[in-house]
Amino acid sequence: MNKTRVQMIIETLRANPNRKFTARELATEFIERYPAEMAEKQSNPRYDSKEKLLAQLAAEIGGERTAAAKKRCANVATQDKPRPRLYYWDANPQQSAEIVSVLDNDAETQELDLPLVTLSYSEQELYPLLIEFLHKEYGLYCQRIDEKTSKNSHGNGGNHWLHPDVVALEPLDQYWDAVVKDCVRYGNDSSVRLWSFEVKKQLTKGNVRQCFFQAVSNSTWASFGYLVATGLSNDVEPELQMLASLHGIGVLLLNTESLFDSQILIPARERTNIDWQSVNRIVSENTDFHRFIEQVGIYSQTGRLVKSVWNK
Repeated sequence: MNKTRVQMIIETLRANPNRKFTARELATEFIERYPAEMAEKQSNPRYDSKEKLLAQLAAEIGGERTAAAKKRCANVATQDKPRPRLYYWDANPQQSAEIVSVLDNDAETQELDLPLVTLSYSEQELYPLLIEFLHKEYGLYCQRIDEKTSKNSHGNGGNHWLHPDVVALEPLDQYWDAVVKDCVRYGNDSSVRLWSFEVKKQLTKGNVRQCFFQAVSNSTWASFGYLVATGLSNDVEPELQMLASLHGIGVLLLNTESLFDSQILIPARERTNIDWQSVNRIVSENTDFHRFIEQVGIYSQTGRLVKSVWNK
């Protein structure tokens, strides 16, 4: 019987009691320990390379699966600060809980701001790093959307929170048989998913709701919407979890010092239908977004990716 991800998390950590793993390292262990399950997973064309498979497994490890593993086995533990999150086997969970309780009552610790990395990058410098990560880890084709290319025809404030920072095309049918491609292309199903990303340097208790609802506002049209940050303060993750459960926006932590240790903290909830009316609203205002949708149309109709216009 195939192992579930929850079983894999528990068994792999139990077998390595003296080691702490990042999500990606844990995914690498899965490939070694569970060849049959991984071969079945990799039979999906979307995960036809080791890099794509690792990225998908790392995303699956977080969120609900880790929560379920912790609920099933008290020895499964995570170290959430500093980022990236580490997964490990706790031989004495009761003692660890007591230590955490002491730390939680330390006012100085509660006020400590723990970024994922140093914040020496400007927000604009984060865009190419995010694009590189998304393309190599998730196979997305990305473009930068500059709000300065908008016409502002709706007057001052009319385009407030309209533009995402980065958008992406996910070509679902890239490796499908031509017969299946034609069936989907001329039917009612979509062969693409569209992603939207709002980028911030740091999320704090003072700005987390504003940043989150900015991502909500400018991602309403997309299949997946994400808020991206290089770090977050100790006390904001519960707020993010609550907001994400209500609005479906995901959270991605971008590690600028070790790019491919970046991780999806909260997976976005997929919208099954793209909101083309909202797409049209942004297209009518912004030339960058107009070019993006033009390329989406070219791919949807012909299956051709003009690689010179992507991932810049």
